[in-house]
Amino acid sequence: MITISGTLSRITFQNPENHYTVCRVEVPKVADAITVVGHLPGVALGEQVKLKGTWTSHPKYGEQFKAASFEVTLPSTTAGIRQYLSSGIIPGINRDLADKIVDTFGEQTFEIIENDPDQLLDVYGIGKTKQKSIETAWNAHHSVRRVMETLQGTRIDSAQAAAILKTYGNHALEVLTSDPFRIARDIPAIGFAAVDELARQLGAETQAQERLKACLVCRLMDLEQDGHVFEEKEALIRACARTAGVSGELFSQVLENLEDNNEVVVEKDRVYLEPLHKAEAGIARRIRALLSMPVPGFKVDEDLIQAQVLSAMAVQLSQEQMDVVTRVMGQKISIITGGPGTGKTTLVKALCIVFKTLRLKVMLAAPTGRAARRLAEVTGRSAKTLHKLLGFNQDTESFEHDFTNPLDLDLLVVDEASMVDTQLMYRLAEALPAGAGLILVGDTFQLPSVGPGNVLSDIIDSAQVAVFPLTRIFRQARKSPIVMHAHSIRNGQMPDIKSAAPDQASQFYFIETGTPARVADTICELCAQRIPKAFPHIRETQVLTPMHRGEAGTISLNQRLQAVLNDQPLGIESHGHTFKTGDKVMHLKNNYEKEVFNGDIGRVVEADKSTGQVLVDYEGRTVVYDLPELDELTLAYAVSVHKAQGSEYDAVIIALTTAHFPLLQRNLLYTAMTRGKFLVIIVGSTRAFKTAFDNNRTALRRSGLKDRLEEKL
Repeated sequence: MITISGTLSRITFQNPENHYTVCRVEVPKVADAITVVGHLPGVALGEQVKLKGTWTSHPKYGEQFKAASFEVTLPSTTAGIRQYLSSGIIPGINRDLADKIVDTFGEQTFEIIENDPDQLLDVYGIGKTKQKSIETAWNAHHSVRRVMETLQGTRIDSAQAAAILKTYGNHALEVLTSDPFRIARDIPAIGFAAVDELARQLGAETQAQERLKACLVCRLMDLEQDGHVFEEKEALIRACARTAGVSGELFSQVLENLEDNNEVVVEKDRVYLEPLHKAEAGIARRIRALLSMPVPGFKVDEDLIQAQVLSAMAVQLSQEQMDVVTRVMGQKISIITGGPGTGKTTLVKALCIVFKTLRLKVMLAAPTGRAARRLAEVTGRSAKTLHKLLGFNQDTESFEHDFTNPLDLDLLVVDEASMVDTQLMYRLAEALPAGAGLILVGDTFQLPSVGPGNVLSDIIDSAQVAVFPLTRIFRQARKSPIVMHAHSIRNGQMPDIKSAAPDQASQFYFIETGTPARVADTICELCAQRIPKAFPHIRETQVLTPMHRGEAGTISLNQRLQAVLNDQPLGIESHGHTFKTGDKVMHLKNNYEKEVFNGDIGRVVEADKSTGQVLVDYEGRTVVYDLPELDELTLAYAVSVHKAQGSEYDAVIIALTTAHFPLLQRNLLYTAMTRGKFLVIIVGSTRAFKTAFDNNRTALRRSGLKDRLEEKL
């Protein structure tokens, strides 16, 4: 880390939400002011700042200092104090009043204002009203400084400090000093270790109840991020004892206290966070309730169904598909599974036609915006995201539809159901009317949901719900090496990935490349030159990679691909990205006001530096982002395999190196390969491919839904 000190001379930009700042700092004995970027909450023009960070080089703006931490240094001489108060930093103090205050208190001025502001009444011209306004203005400005000073020397950086300030506002310092472990629960991204270090510096005892409670809860929250719904009690206590450096016996009482306060639920030596226990138990309860309801007696006429489907779709259902259609009509809840090319989409379209003729109100939904749009495209019917269907309110984080206000439908079809996590499935189950039917469509071999649980797999494994696997690969699909290789992987058979030579026209290629750097070079060459030349009909190529970090991760690949695919010179910088006209971008979180959702991919049609706005086209609809909203966008030339779930692209290029070892799994490989419709190219090493293929550890998530459905819990 490099340290620089100077005077803040200009603030070019500051995001009021997260305090990301671009500013100029004048450093003694340096001719030109230095450009500084970073999260700098509470800074003001004229202040002396001490910054720690690193030098970076921006392609347009040149050298910049990226601040990782900072502190404001108040002047100590009377001349410096006089200049500081005269600058207008503290509203209500002009030059004349600043002179009077400094003349009265000298070098003790700041100490008086900070710790004994009533003494300001001794200054000629300051009455009670003025004294109170100065005190309030000082506290408003310097509360941020006090927070930053408290965090100085800890592992909580300025970006995380900005998150603390945003979460707690004027109460941030109070939370830091009186209840620091609350931060670890409220802002999980900071982590227990960093908050624990802060609390210990502030005098927290090793065996303090709040410390041990936070350790337990944070451990469960970390496990939730890894996809687990619960943790075994002994394993939890053992891990927490190791983290906190205390005896495991101390945690048993703490666990009881947390249970008494309804923060956790302990059930058969399984420890749940209360919301996850409520969700898992709620899913099981609602599924059993739905299954207990009578099934409408539909008259099934296979010839009539075939005629209806043939008339509407110009296709004839296979006997396997027809069997599923007729049997689904006799179920309250059904699950349809199958790999690529097995006709899941055709079957869903056929079911919609059949149920429409029965005058049933059918709705279609999927977990993500892209998956919902794809479902709408292939069925020719309206489809919504599950959040939109359930009426999610982003401001209150609540749902319009639940058991008191159920959905108005007779049948709900949910595509890409493997992506639905425990909490979302609970909300869905709660909102289904008792008389409705539910059809879940998905591929259980894909990556599990980003959120906790193995919902689709658990329901299938419980054997309580009718499951209809599609196994027949249709003739046209059998001609596709993408489909056939994917099924080989799905069935545990190592495919012949090198059967297509690089100079032959095919749908699948494996390019053996050694190092991550060479993988990145090859991907750039493929995107910029080889694919456009060899496959001019390909409209969209998407690069997929398992990780964000490293030379073959999303961060580095996006920067390199932007450089070779977009030669626009100007753009708008935000959060480490420069967005330029023509860039491929992804929206990162559901925004119901703008009607764009997590995973939606669009193109920047305008990046106007004068207005600070970025305009993005999402399949014909333009969405405007102001500067503070750009944290909802990221470059999308390369995205993680998880982010690509539920999407299909004309072509995919998959980066696969041994540097990705922590995430190399068979279902990740399968999910990545099945995203490509016409072309799949894997760039990497055979060793990495084999490592992913051999690692079939998809059942490691700790979830109790299967046991609940079997009534073992």
